[in-house]
Amino acid sequence: MSAIIYVEGGGNRNSDRVRCREGFRKLFEKSGFEGRMPRLVACGARSDAYDDFKTAHAKAAHSDFIGLLVDSEDAVADPEKTWQHVGQRPGDNWPRPNGANDEQLLFMTTSMETWIITDRAALTGYFGPNFKVAALPPVRDMERRHRRAILGALENASSDCPAPYRKGPRSFELFSKLNPDALEQHLPSFRRARRILNQKL
Repeated sequence: MSAIIYVEGGGNRNSDRVRCREGFRKLFEKSGFEGRMPRLVACGARSDAYDDFKTAHAKAAHSDFIGLLVDSEDAVADPEKTWQHVGQRPGDNWPRPNGANDEQLLFMTTSMETWIITDRAALTGYFGPNFKVAALPPVRDMERRHRRAILGALENASSDCPAPYRKGPRSFELFSKLNPDALEQHLPSFRRARRILNQKL
């Protein structure tokens, strides 16, 4: 059996895609998957990740696990009905590929910044003493908050730091420092991804 996960992120530059894979790899290893890691493919844009997933899914053997990990972009009505979410969401309208199931589609709800902003210890350790933790929203119901509000809060909280938060390479550096137990405590999307991967890998 082979396992591959197509990941949203990394942009168009190869160096950024390498950083993206590395950030996710380190988080997955700390989540208990060291020694049984899937192959991670950083695809850049969200739609490109979906297209790459469709191609790989169509060619996969029955025993293979082909996964897609993307931002949900919006709050999810039913976390277990992931294809329904992207099928009905304006701007996506992604049809479920033939034979694909909901466990193959994993979400960062609502964005990767939601996962990042949840681990306050990692943020403080990364940005240093000028990071304004008090400027962040409470971790309760984090997956109901709008992705732009989350990004704005991260940018504001780090605005006095030597290297404020920006999407891109800094995101993946932070990903590598996240504590999966902190994410699991507060984020249903992370708990779901960890549970499914534990079953599949």
